Amino acid sequence: MLLLLIQRFLMPNKDGKYLTDFLSGLTVALALIPEAVAFALVAGVNPTVGLYAAFIMCFITAVFGGRPGMISGATGSMAVVLVSIMLLFPNDPITGMSYLFATIILTGIIQIIVGVLGLGKFIRMMPKSVMVGFVNGLAIVIFIAQLQQFKYTPQGFDHKIWLQGTDLYVMIALVILAMAITHYLPKFTKAIPSALTAIIVVTLIVLFAPLPTKHILNVGDMIGSGKEVIEHSFSIPHIPLSLHSLSIIVPYAFILAIIGLSESLMTLSLIDERTKTRGRGNKECIAQGAGNIICGFFKSMGGCAMIGQSMINITSGGRGRLSGITAAIFLLLFIVIAMPLIKLIPLAALVGVMFMVVIETFEWASFKFIRKIPLHDAFIIIVVTVVTVLADLAIAVIIGIILASLVFAWQTAKNIYTEQKTNSDGSKEYVLHGPLFFSSSTRFKSLFNPASDPKEVIIDFKYSRVCDHSAIDAIRYIAEGYNKLGKNLHLKHLSKECKELLGKAGNLVEVNVMEDPDYHVASDKLG
Repeated sequence: MLLLLIQRFLMPNKDGKYLTDFLSGLTVALALIPEAVAFALVAGVNPTVGLYAAFIMCFITAVFGGRPGMISGATGSMAVVLVSIMLLFPNDPITGMSYLFATIILTGIIQIIVGVLGLGKFIRMMPKSVMVGFVNGLAIVIFIAQLQQFKYTPQGFDHKIWLQGTDLYVMIALVILAMAITHYLPKFTKAIPSALTAIIVVTLIVLFAPLPTKHILNVGDMIGSGKEVIEHSFSIPHIPLSLHSLSIIVPYAFILAIIGLSESLMTLSLIDERTKTRGRGNKECIAQGAGNIICGFFKSMGGCAMIGQSMINITSGGRGRLSGITAAIFLLLFIVIAMPLIKLIPLAALVGVMFMVVIETFEWASFKFIRKIPLHDAFIIIVVTVVTVLADLAIAVIIGIILASLVFAWQTAKNIYTEQKTNSDGSKEYVLHGPLFFSSSTRFKSLFNPASDPKEVIIDFKYSRVCDHSAIDAIRYIAEGYNKLGKNLHLKHLSKECKELLGKAGNLVEVNVMEDPDYHVASDKLG
């Protein structure tokens, strides 16, 4: 039976090879450990809270998620929010963690609701400029995070300083070696992932030399770090059921849900683009939510998709669900059984692999096409990149979408125009084309010349649509202009809501039940 199972997992599948997925997952498992530990320390909790979160998120999303090959775990973008919860209880970390776990559970519920309502698909409307800025910003964030491994805390100091002398030179040499193996090995063979090979080679060199360098667990003591030891068994967070408790966890839960889904769905889109396949955004939302709920009940910090580890998996050849499942299972084995062996892996090996991920992730082509694309797209790329580095992903994406929306509104406003013709009865007819809304209302007003037009004027909205109250005001303004000059204005092909919102000017609307459109106008007056 065991041989049959092994044979099945090593047979080719539709996405590639099970063996490749298996080895890619093993590589990812090794890369998950230092990140999970570091992000747990950022959040102000015991490192095992991050490690078990990485296992749960990776396993649940690998099995049930909408993007095979994508890796989830404890992330820095969520850790920087979670630390704010812990800071609310500086003298009572146990209570702080209870609120943290309750917040993670509510975050998961919100994410499941988003998936069930089918809102995940809207990530595909993300402008390309925002996506490029997001990718470049995250690549820089990953790079900066790895620089922390070139620092240490001297005895008696409360802050880190840069490595010096032999320690620094050894660290740099090992990082360069890991990068070289990761980059050049695929040119000779792709039988095993180059990142895994780099980790093994650098580890063996450090063991047999031996060389003075930091290892994985130098970034945090697994059972200490001044934090309470945590039993990761099923437990319901103990917080008071009160409005005060809700006032604490609800805002943070919504923020975490937005950050988690934004990073996950944008990573999903990035992998779609790199692999020329299509993931299922709504299914991924539900899986992310389920993972976070389980994390909250098992005293873990939750998480979302990890672009760095996902790119390690993809570049190593991992395409199927087996890669994520393998990563999760090996991570659990490392935590429970093989922690002494993990201590032997030098940080330099993982830093080198992550540096190659940065190089692979960054859109270097943006330096070439940024001079050729429209100025507003270049501006959005730069803004999103900078905000991602200086603030966080959620803020960067929101700002990018707002800028892109304003640019779209401005560009769309230029598309409104009229076709003019004089009818046999001497009346002049304007046939309007393009949407009429707040951004195009000014141009709309300039399309008409009441002073020189004849006694009878017709404006036909058959090929246009009135979108908001600013458009209604613009129509009313034109109507008043013709009315003051004693000229008759006729408005054709407007909806019932437009006629109602126009007030007195609505009397100018010619009603045609068979041809008039039926649509809603964004206006508070009609609720």
